[in-house]
Amino acid sequence: MHFPARRKFMTLALAACLGGVVAARALEDDSERADGVAYGKGRRERLDVYAPESRARANLPVVVYFYGGGWQSGHRSDSRDIAEALAAHGIVTVAPDYRIYPEAVFPGFLDDPAAAVRWTRDHAHEFGGDPERIFVMGHSSGAHMAAMLATDPRYLAAQGMANTSLAGMIGLAGPYAAIPTSDPHMDEIFPAASRKSALPIAFVSGKEPPMLLAAGTADTDVDPRNSDRFADALRAHHDAVVLKKYAGYGHDTIIKSFSAERRKDSPVLADVIAFIDAH
Repeated sequence: MHFPARRKFMTLALAACLGGVVAARALEDDSERADGVAYGKGRRERLDVYAPESRARANLPVVVYFYGGGWQSGHRSDSRDIAEALAAHGIVTVAPDYRIYPEAVFPGFLDDPAAAVRWTRDHAHEFGGDPERIFVMGHSSGAHMAAMLATDPRYLAAQGMANTSLAGMIGLAGPYAAIPTSDPHMDEIFPAASRKSALPIAFVSGKEPPMLLAAGTADTDVDPRNSDRFADALRAHHDAVVLKKYAGYGHDTIIKSFSAERRKDSPVLADVIAFIDAH
């Protein structure tokens, strides 16, 4: 397989360290992508890396982004709009797949996101990223996963990391204080015996990384009051938190604002970039 010279280094470096075949693609917004990198042995333990093509400045901030899908659907390709938007602003973005229902239920489905963060820390320097500036970010159920990693220290501890080592957490329309009950599979995804330990709000201790919580006021899928309650709990423990509410935005609107057609004027993207720059 032949790669243009300017992209060969990143591709071959990743392939060499992982012993696998990695495809690199040039993107339209001055970034590039490495596809299907293995971070574990499972079928869904694969990730894509979106890196700014011009990486003259080392130690770039890094985002590990988890897509939504109700813990039971989705693919890392769903992350492309957000990942390209962040890479265009000089942010290395890692977009993993992870096991979903019925293959995994809570708390097992959090093992993969934690492992993807560990992989990112170990390999960030290979694509221009700073292993000391890793943010976790997600939409909907992905925001729940990111928030769980940031609040309950057990998942990253199993990977030899601390949640306090994260530079920040960015949640888009996440269920932090209540699990949506409208889906008939929720009782299986969150078994009754473990449900009390399934909410990020239950683990707030004052030792969390800085957080940005973004929600649309017109979201009918995940009640935006989740973000209000989570922010209140974080503030009560003197954690650093920024709460942003977007008038008229729905559950899908907030994620579509990262698309190539909308990102130029997106207040959500602007707030995400500002938060990352601040930390």
